[in-house]
Amino acid sequence: MTLSPAQLEQRLVRDALPPVVLLASGEPLLLLEAGDAVRRRAREAGYAERTVFDVDAGFDWSELGSGLASLSLFASRRLIELRLPTGRPGKEGGEMLAAMARQPAPDVVLLIQAAQWSRAHETAWVKAIDQAGWFVPMWPVKPAELPAWIGRRLAARGLGADAGAVALLAERVEGNLLAAAQEIDKLALLHPGARFDAAALRALVADSARHDVFGLTEAALAGDATHALRILDGLRGEGAQVPALLPWVASQVGILARLAGVQARGGNLAAAMQAAGLWQSKEQSFRRALARGSATDFARLLAACGRLDRLSKGRETGDPWREMERLIAGIAAPGALPA
Repeated sequence: MTLSPAQLEQRLVRDALPPVVLLASGEPLLLLEAGDAVRRRAREAGYAERTVFDVDAGFDWSELGSGLASLSLFASRRLIELRLPTGRPGKEGGEMLAAMARQPAPDVVLLIQAAQWSRAHETAWVKAIDQAGWFVPMWPVKPAELPAWIGRRLAARGLGADAGAVALLAERVEGNLLAAAQEIDKLALLHPGARFDAAALRALVADSARHDVFGLTEAALAGDATHALRILDGLRGEGAQVPALLPWVASQVGILARLAGVQARGGNLAAAMQAAGLWQSKEQSFRRALARGSATDFARLLAACGRLDRLSKGRETGDPWREMERLIAGIAAPGALPA
């Protein structure tokens, strides 16, 4: 059966473990804590032996079959873990997992952990597990849901916080649940039972936002200039330099300019994206960015990259950081870029 994370917690308290459990999430903290909860319940139920299989490109699925079929010399009940980094076992693996779900090994719980997940992953092997055991998809916490998640986490650790403090923590961690959990655990350790307002929390919590040049361009391509400029400010505060940031930013602008030219000529945009080496997951963000400007706009952005390169190397006069801010804002809103 398909369970939510909250339903999984309830089932672990009152029910015996099924022969197979599939935990699926692209959010590392959710996957880690759900796996810990299942392992803890397995120990309580007498599953004393644990074997772990990590699936990679050369994984031999017969090893898993042998592990399930073999008898233990040390324990009558065993927990066997299968870690799927991509969430996709492939044809052979999918068929084996479906067969194992239909005919589970006695006194064995198979715990599968998929570290990437989407609706597209839910194929025949997942349906077989859903019928035979527990399937727990855990979707990333959306920005609008993050304050409530933080509030529940604080309360679970015996802490209190007003709305301003919760909003501040949500802003600082920028969706990084692991960073949020670490900050809350630190607060619980150093200030047990405390209640915080925004001013008190600001003095205690580090800025754990994930500032990197990849997040910078992703935010700009998404049209979120405010977020992108905040990341840029964070990078500057962490000691980053314009010459180190510019090559990646310029490469993305170059792709945009080429794609905009193809689009303006009525060419095959999908083929051009493939030729540019764009991952399928990135194509939509580039399409949305292209919709906000013209080929002329993106050509001007590319020229701005050249000027910024000269500025950063002292070959022109001006403030490289100010020009970088203008470039990032221009990627987010190319049509609004001044001539």
